[in-house]
Amino acid sequence: MGKRAGDRRKGPKCVAIVGPFASGKTTLLEALLARTGAIPRQNPVSSGSTVGDHAPEARAHQMSVEATFATTQFMGESITFVDCPGSVEFAFEAQSILAACDLAIVVAETDEKKFPALQLIMRQLDGMGVPRMLFLNKIDRATAGVRDTLKLLQPASSTPLLLRQIPLRNNGIVVGSIDLALERAYIYREHAESTVADIPDDEKAREIEARFSMLEGLADHDDALMEQLLEEIEPPKDAVFDDLSADLRDGAITPVLIGSAEKGNGVLRLLKAIRHDAPDVEATRARLGVAPGGKTLHVMKTVHTAHGGKLSVARVLSGTIADATELFASSGASGKVSGLYRMLGKDQTKIQSAEEGETVALGKLDDVATGDTLSTSKNPAALTALQVSPPVYTLALRSRERKDDVKLSAGLQKLLQEDPSLSMEQNQDTGETIISGHGEMHLRVTAERLENKYQIAIDQHPPQVPYRETIRKSMTQRGRHKKQSGGHGQFGDVVLDIKPLPRGAGFEFTDTITGGVVPKQYIPSVEAGVRSYLKAGPLGFPVSDIAVNLADGSFHSVDSSDMAFQMAARIGMKEGMAACSPVLLEPILKVDIYTPSEATAKVTALVPQRRGQILGFDARPGWPGWDVVEATMPQAEIGNLIVELRSVTAGVATYTAAFDHMAELTGRQADDVMNAHGKAAAA
Repeated sequence: MGKRAGDRRKGPKCVAIVGPFASGKTTLLEALLARTGAIPRQNPVSSGSTVGDHAPEARAHQMSVEATFATTQFMGESITFVDCPGSVEFAFEAQSILAACDLAIVVAETDEKKFPALQLIMRQLDGMGVPRMLFLNKIDRATAGVRDTLKLLQPASSTPLLLRQIPLRNNGIVVGSIDLALERAYIYREHAESTVADIPDDEKAREIEARFSMLEGLADHDDALMEQLLEEIEPPKDAVFDDLSADLRDGAITPVLIGSAEKGNGVLRLLKAIRHDAPDVEATRARLGVAPGGKTLHVMKTVHTAHGGKLSVARVLSGTIADATELFASSGASGKVSGLYRMLGKDQTKIQSAEEGETVALGKLDDVATGDTLSTSKNPAALTALQVSPPVYTLALRSRERKDDVKLSAGLQKLLQEDPSLSMEQNQDTGETIISGHGEMHLRVTAERLENKYQIAIDQHPPQVPYRETIRKSMTQRGRHKKQSGGHGQFGDVVLDIKPLPRGAGFEFTDTITGGVVPKQYIPSVEAGVRSYLKAGPLGFPVSDIAVNLADGSFHSVDSSDMAFQMAARIGMKEGMAACSPVLLEPILKVDIYTPSEATAKVTALVPQRRGQILGFDARPGWPGWDVVEATMPQAEIGNLIVELRSVTAGVATYTAAFDHMAELTGRQADDVMNAHGKAAAA
């Protein structure tokens, strides 16, 4: 006992700050930087002047929309803190960051409404094997007891939440904390170091009980400590600290510290716990499977700055990297570092080299992407693979001025590099530029960045729904094109059998011509004319699920031509299709909605409101307390589905959708679609 953790890890550390939206992560970053002297004072988030609020979109929405990197010094050691966005819409940002971090600080509060979001974060940390501490923030506003809060939060964590501190109250108001490992009281002072005090007599019984509970948790992984507890022997404090460090690094526990980031309370104790207990880059290398020796980096984020060009923020996992070093990426890219920078929010300090464990920005590696593994050796193996969830929200964009089309394309490409969870496609049917992402705010911020950062005025609207039309009746129709205008005329004559096909069959063209009434060389022209017409049927939409047979016709030895038979086919289709009882078709999607179980009833109530049909629901495999609701829903109804889903699930529900079938759309809804389509075509 007392030697499990070994020596304290002294190298540069990288610590992610994660937690649900509005839990106080940016405020905690400010408090940490102010306490370590990296910034002169702690600025409130509402001021718009925090280190993490350098993006105008963050200031406008009072929320973090991208990760902020800030390197500081504490007691002679370097720590890079990374403030990750809390909204589920920007959660992807943390994936490549957490991969190379030594530790995560999970910022939580005593608000059970944020439990589902906390569960998502804890699952991500579990899946990546990242050690974590939990900082129970806003302790000065807490109404529930800390241990009751941990009972509520424990189901979100696969590892035991181990309370290291308990609040010290005076007349029901939190005035400090009691450290259960040190057995000392700390009286809070706003934005100043707490005053050390003896534990008040009326708090000693509560401290003894809470400390014993902490020791019991540690004893689950230390037989010697278990024996001491059974024999009622007080364990040495250094042995207790050794167990706390070892169990944290092993991922066996999640230590819980308390405080108020807004007032700077509990921040110094948190810093000391990080310094003493956190693993370092050696443990992170082992977790990622980095081979010993050599020079290896992991790209955590890509940033396009206004004047400095592209920056690749990376963790140096092994070796020392100097400016002008040539690096090779796991994606096949390569490049020479042009500028090496230490980051403090938007501010950068140029350095000549970065040692093992440091987190720095590398200049102008133009072809390197977020998530890449970099090395001085060619063809390095990728240490991680980014997992992008399916998008849940889409927008169609276009530049307001045609002269900005090229700028829009270039701006979108840079945003896609900065945020790999965004996707873009050019819809060939509608000509629209479609961007897809993880929520309404995600794409709103994307559009704002195009305007703020790249000065591109854009228009945005929901993407067009790919409606189709088909027919209900069969029809035989003659189409004749005859034109005489001096010299050779134009003549084509066809008889077309038009009939509906089963849903999903597409289009079939056949011919039953006998006797050469339509010469063989003109039959492909007839098919071409039919296909040309089917691009917009009598209702104005592409036609599907239809069969056309060329049954008869006639020709003129001089005036017939390919073009004449194409025109004849189009005339026959136009006249015949109108009599075939055309009907509108809309795409129906198969939708799987993932929701906390307590919100399942609300989710199932939303589906029929959007013309959807519930197919069933069941427990989500591997997700205790979650369900998956299966349904079908028209694509026209799914546009802002995610907004409603998240409003009834504390912001955490999501869904996947895939095309299932086409279905007839009739009545007023069909009329509305056709009217809107007609107005758009006339515009």
